[in-house]
Amino acid sequence: MKRVFITGASSGIGAALALLYARHGVQLGLVGRRSQALQALADSIPGDHKIYPLDVRDRQALHAAAVDFLSEGAVDVVIASAGISVGTLTEAPEDFKIFEAIIDTNLTATVATFEPFIASMTQRGEGRLVGISSVAAVRGLPGAGAYSASKAAVRAYCESLRVELGPAGIRVVTLAPGFIQTPMTAHNPYKMPFLMSAERFAEHAMRAIEKGVSYKVIPWQMACAAKLLGCLPDALYDYLAVRRERKPRSTL
Repeated sequence: MKRVFITGASSGIGAALALLYARHGVQLGLVGRRSQALQALADSIPGDHKIYPLDVRDRQALHAAAVDFLSEGAVDVVIASAGISVGTLTEAPEDFKIFEAIIDTNLTATVATFEPFIASMTQRGEGRLVGISSVAAVRGLPGAGAYSASKAAVRAYCESLRVELGPAGIRVVTLAPGFIQTPMTAHNPYKMPFLMSAERFAEHAMRAIEKGVSYKVIPWQMACAAKLLGCLPDALYDYLAVRRERKPRSTL
């Protein structure tokens, strides 16, 4: 039986991946901040799974959960799906704490999630580590500096890790979602082209993970849009982006 460890499993992409993997007979280690939501998820899916209610910014608690899950057998796939996204402004002093929370959750916690599993995967000569970047990493979005920066950093970090761990047989997969129907996008005040359900995203993501692809934008239409955005001259991008509606700020 395959075993998969997923953070951010209490909702959104993480929950959709958990549901899909459970249907394929996988045993899951589910991490999330909301214990009731985690328990409800575990109760609703087939199989015997372990839940770990914690904040991924708590490295010690996250590592303890990883060690506990590893104690019952090898782990095949680790998915660092926990993430937050809110608007931020550098000129607003009160947003500094929000910047820190976004970077800690989206980037630093990805590192902390992977850490405990690498030795075991190296010993076995196989395994998958999955980081969640975003199309927002392609170009910096106005009013979302922390989110864009964190997701761009996740992509670069996973690329470094992919090269480091490839010789040991470990595949590092970076997934870059476009607009996915989750609580994170529910309050976006702007149009979201090529909006995809979390369940459909999970199907594409699982196939990419199984193949061990290095980087994949989902859905494919957004991959085309991302390539176009990346090619735009700065002056043209700035002209278009400055008129874009911005994600609301929050106190988290």
